[in-house]
Amino acid sequence: MSESPAVLDLELGPIAHGGFCVARLQGRVVFVRGGLPGERVRARVIDDSKASHWFATATEVLRADDHRVAPPCPVSQRCGGCDFQHVEPAFQRQLKRRVVSEQLSRGAGIEWDGAVEPAGDDEDGLGWRTRMRYGVQHGRPALRAFRSHDLVTVPEGGCPISHPAGRPAAEKAAAGAAQVAVAVAGALTDDPTVGVVADGHRVEGPSLLVEGLDPRVPLARAGNRSWKVGADGFWQVHPRAATVLAEAVIDGLKPRPGERALDLYCGVGLFAGLLADAGVRVEGVEVSRAAVGLARRNVPGARFWAGRTDRIMPRMSHRADLVVLDPPRKGAGRKVAGQVASVRPRAIAHVACDPAALARDLSLFAENGYRPVSIRAFDLFPMTHHVECVAILRASDDEAILRAQDGDGH
Repeated sequence: MSESPAVLDLELGPIAHGGFCVARLQGRVVFVRGGLPGERVRARVIDDSKASHWFATATEVLRADDHRVAPPCPVSQRCGGCDFQHVEPAFQRQLKRRVVSEQLSRGAGIEWDGAVEPAGDDEDGLGWRTRMRYGVQHGRPALRAFRSHDLVTVPEGGCPISHPAGRPAAEKAAAGAAQVAVAVAGALTDDPTVGVVADGHRVEGPSLLVEGLDPRVPLARAGNRSWKVGADGFWQVHPRAATVLAEAVIDGLKPRPGERALDLYCGVGLFAGLLADAGVRVEGVEVSRAAVGLARRNVPGARFWAGRTDRIMPRMSHRADLVVLDPPRKGAGRKVAGQVASVRPRAIAHVACDPAALARDLSLFAENGYRPVSIRAFDLFPMTHHVECVAILRASDDEAILRAQDGDGH
């Protein structure tokens, strides 16, 4: 590390992507965790390895913003799981709105004035996380510290953002294990089911490992459907997230019976299932063979491929009315954007967990003749900086679509 003072006295500027506030010190940018725009804080430097910018954590608030609150978790400033426990939940969404707006403007030239929508009317930001992975420290569940491999023991009573049904099971399993995974099914019911795996072995409830899922226990629901989901595979961790995103996608696409759709990065078939229920013929692709196996069970009328999206796309239908893509955090990228445009869909739904990656992808789709007609953002990860977005794209003109067919899609 280069020479730097251990503690800085800083005036905090705007919120930045990642949950940091931006401060400046003698021409250097300092990204500060645990602050709010406009506050004055003392902050401890935690990373000065870059000459252009440092990272720091607020240790003392000298001038507080009105939206600052006492964190509900006593270890929130040390644990890496939460970024915004010191912020009122409604203002957390305002901060996320600013980040989405700034990223879309910077990365795609889109001026967005939407809101970050809560997942439910009673959202207090706690008790929502249905899947947790813990290390163990002194016989108790622990989570990794911020930007560190060190462990921080969760407080008595459990991690406040974890679902309450899973907290006692985590405490019990941690007493004799090194690693514990907990998943809660039926999280919105009066009688949720808890599955626990300790050191790779089931110790309580249904087996929640891929290929070992108890077929009697649907792990997740959205709309009028249930999905079998492997605990090691992808599924939204907020109990309302799948329904919120599915409704946004279906409402935006407005599928019609008899249409064709591609579900890219399809996971276990969330969007494919709802499109099939609307009378749409669906093909899906997912890199995980285990997820594809579950997708085939969940949506038996659809066709699913296992492999990388960019490699499988040429083998899928060359025309589609609708495309849904839910890529990993890095986004879809230039090649997939071109491939999607080449099938000439009348509408595209892009689901994104990173606003910077979404902005990059939207700029690529614009090059291929598709632009967003709506962008919605959802607070599906309260107390963290993460935000989920759904963009609905349509062709800007037929000529642009024809140009796209001569590009990266072929």
